[in-house]
Amino acid sequence: MSYESPCIAVCVISHETGLCRGCGRTRQEISDWATLTPEERATIMTTLVQRMTDAGMKVSPTLVRWLEVCC
Repeated sequence: MSYESPCIAVCVISHETGLCRGCGRTRQEISDWATLTPEERATIMTTLVQRMTDAGMKVSPTLVRWLEVCC
């Protein structure tokens, strides 16, 4: 299995939210990504849009399209 990632190459962690402005993952999730099980990655990916929305962050259409295709 590949280490499919929601990264859209907008790799900036928001100081306010602690989330990546591109994909919505935390630093720890990004760091651990390659060692997570496919199930753990899938669980995280299902939360990204909602957690970014809840944090008042703009959700990239690129991320939304990627999540629709992958998940």
